Amino acid sequence: MDGLPSGYRPNVGVCLINSDNLVFVASRLNVPGAWQMPQGGIEDGEEPKSAAIRELMEETGIVSAETIAEVPNWLTYDFPPAVKAKVNRLWGGEWHGQAQKWFLMRLTKDESEINLASGEADPEFAEWKWASPEEVIEQAVDYKRPTYEEVMRTFRPYLNENGIAAKCKSSKW
Repeated sequence: MDGLPSGYRPNVGVCLINSDNLVFVASRLNVPGAWQMPQGGIEDGEEPKSAAIRELMEETGIVSAETIAEVPNWLTYDFPPAVKAKVNRLWGGEWHGQAQKWFLMRLTKDESEINLASGEADPEFAEWKWASPEEVIEQAVDYKRPTYEEVMRTFRPYLNENGIAAKCKSSKW
């Protein structure tokens, strides 16, 4: 993969927007209060765009989305020490953090397709909501915030900065 920084796990992120140009975020099951956009590792031999489509489906159940734009370069973040120890044990490696290729996608059907427990992978999220770009940044964990700021800055021409977030949607109901 061209330009992938060494020492960083190859990863993709999906900034999914709805027809109101609000951004999909979900709260992590294992980190209460941590909201994030869908993301995940790139498998051996997999292209980043294919990984993004797969991760979106595995984490949200969404298959009806079109790709609008891509961040042109890899964005990186470093893991805090406690997270680094946990993920390196889990993933088997010595990663400083993650290098991510980000894709802007638009949901092309209604949100009834969203299923956080689709059975494609172990569920990662407890609930989801549509949020303004500012809320996405504010509610991200500290070490991902600079990456989220860059993603929102890159995709700003496609986003409605004045959006009002919809109420939270729980997978528990």
